[in-house]
Parts: sequence; C-alpha cells; structure tokens
Amino acid sequence: MPNQKVSNPETAVPQTSQMNDRDFMNDMLAMEKYLTDAYSTAMNEVSNQDLYQDLSTIFKETQDTQRNLYNTMFKNGWYKLDVADQQTLQQNYQQFSGYTSQLPYVN
Repeated sequence: MPNQKVSNPETAVPQTSQMNDRDFMNDMLAMEKYLTDAYSTAMNEVSNQDLYQDLSTIFKETQDTQRNLYNTMFKNGWYKLDVADQQTLQQNYQQFSGYTSQLPYVN
C-alpha cells in the first residue's frame, strides 16, 4: 500500500494589503469613540461617588485621546467633512428647533 497522507483541505484566505497609518488611526479613532460612549453610560449609572470620579477621569482622558486622533486625521486629510450649504443648515435648524416643543422643560 502506498504511503498516503491525510491533510486538511486548503482554505481560501483572502489576500489583503498591509494596514497603513490611516487605517491604524481610523481603527483607534473608532475604538476611542466606542470607549467614550461606554464610559458615558457607566457614569450615568454608577452610584458610588469614588467610582464615578475614577470613571470621569478616565472618560476625560479617553475623550481627549479621541479628539487628538480626530485632529491628526483631519490635518493629514484622512478625515473628510462635507461643507453644508446655507439651505441645508436652515432646513436642519427648522427641523430640530421644532423638537423643542416636545421637551418637558422649555424656557
């Protein structure tokens, strides 16, 4: 009987390019945004004052990191923003100013 080998079938692994600096920074920015959201929720729900203060400090550091990443990406042209025209701004203002009537405490 010939010498036979059993092996796992080859799987198709997609060939991807290496991540560049923009990709890494975009990934970090997304993570920092997620973390600030999570810390904000935790701060809203924590009852212990000392823990609240710790979370508040961590939240501020995380928020500052997120902002620095955003600024760096924007400066390098890796984070683009659309310019809103006056008509779009006015439409959005009218839409959201109408919501104030639904708020319980309007001055």
